[in-house]
Amino acid sequence: MKIFSKEQIYEGDSLTAQKQNITSTELMERAATRIFDWMHLRMQGAQVPIHVFCGIGNNGGDGLVLARHLITHGYNVHVYIINYSDTRSKDFLLNYDRIKNVTKKWPLLMTNAKELPVINPDDIIVDAIFGIGLNRPIDDWVKVLFQHLRASKAFTLSIDIPSGLFTDKLHADDNEVIWANYTLSFQTPKLLFFLPETAKFTTQWEVLDIGIDPEYLYNTQTTYELVGKMEMLPLYRPREKFSNKGTYGHALIIGGSFGKIGSITLASRSALSAGAGLVTSYVPKCGYQILQTSFPEAMVITDKEEEIISNIQFDIEPSVIAFGVGVGTAHKTIDAFESFLKTNKTPLVIDADGLNILSKKKSLLKLLPKQTILTPHPKELERLIGTWKDDFDKLEKTKALSKKHDLIIVIKGANTITIYQDKGYVNTTGNPGLATAGTGDVLTGVITGLAAQGYEPIVATLFGIYLHGKAADIAVEDLGYQSLIASHVIEALGEAYIDLFKQPEAPQVEEEETEKK
Repeated sequence: MKIFSKEQIYEGDSLTAQKQNITSTELMERAATRIFDWMHLRMQGAQVPIHVFCGIGNNGGDGLVLARHLITHGYNVHVYIINYSDTRSKDFLLNYDRIKNVTKKWPLLMTNAKELPVINPDDIIVDAIFGIGLNRPIDDWVKVLFQHLRASKAFTLSIDIPSGLFTDKLHADDNEVIWANYTLSFQTPKLLFFLPETAKFTTQWEVLDIGIDPEYLYNTQTTYELVGKMEMLPLYRPREKFSNKGTYGHALIIGGSFGKIGSITLASRSALSAGAGLVTSYVPKCGYQILQTSFPEAMVITDKEEEIISNIQFDIEPSVIAFGVGVGTAHKTIDAFESFLKTNKTPLVIDADGLNILSKKKSLLKLLPKQTILTPHPKELERLIGTWKDDFDKLEKTKALSKKHDLIIVIKGANTITIYQDKGYVNTTGNPGLATAGTGDVLTGVITGLAAQGYEPIVATLFGIYLHGKAADIAVEDLGYQSLIASHVIEALGEAYIDLFKQPEAPQVEEEETEKK
């Protein structure tokens, strides 16, 4: 699913009105009616007080349309106009006149925070104050209103985005933003739903199709895309009947040091479980017995040193090499890695201490093969690109590093975002159970295992992140977040593959309605 920018959303709205021969007011009516349908389906006429707070732009116009439909369907509605400016949009004014025709209780005009409405915890708040067009800090009295709404603890539904958020930069103060329980986003999710500093402002979100021109949606290229099951399924390569282990590539995993052989064991196991035909683990001598015992499916090559990697030499021809898990940053290891990079032509996946070595000696970045895959967690990323002002700045700096050295960079997190050149891909799988030791090693192995099978580097990365997160989602159903460990993710990889071909189950409510009929 594409994630459209603010400018592209405006362009799509305008083109849709033109091609469908409708006015912007009619498009607003359509969009807000979808919100009403969503609420009406769930409330079924319940007389809970609904407080609709409308701005004086197009987001406020959406709120007025919604309020009008709620009123005409008998709901208990209170409408407030947040009069933060002398400028009003045309569609707001038109819908302001329309709502006067359906109620004797006209919207309350608010120009300050001296008399704030009483809102009980069991009430519902609809936030239609600011939309995606906000580009300046809000007034102090509006900030007081936002704090009042949050303090009420009432369920808060935001239209399109929580009011107060910008689409391309971070807000100055958390109190200047509506904290929504649910956000209904028109046509496309917003990038800010997936960034750590802004995702917290909506607990859940949902996209409503408002009929934007399908040709525009299909043909328009976006900077960011949301990656889910439907995007991954077409990329899957089924196995051939007469294939053999050599058909699916040979993954070499280089890593481990004394006390950290577990990390390369996890990475090696996950590479094979992801489908690599062969896996060889390259470890210091202290890791030989551990790997041969705990993971008999792997082949093992040992370094001449007992406790660290000091001289990377092998006589195999791997399809892809992963480096860094548990390897440490000893001087001999850094020198060995540099020597290896100077002669290596094989595709690379680099994680953990491999990334820390690159941070210590950034000149090594020039030696990486094109489309090398880096998988940093936030601190490792910071060492690579420097500090950032906010999440938007982090993405731009990551893009700059990707373009400079032709790298695929995985920004690991709750919504892992992969950057390649100017493009970003937001993953949809995974859960807080992954916040545990070793799961990053597993991800490195999964991506490496897919790359070994011949998947293009960007495809191996996106598919690997998806499968890794999906395996965690499957495993956590039986284990819970706290008890999930990295080995469980490996064990669930097979089910993650199988899930690609499962059809979604029909909602229970539909089954019940069918039985009644």
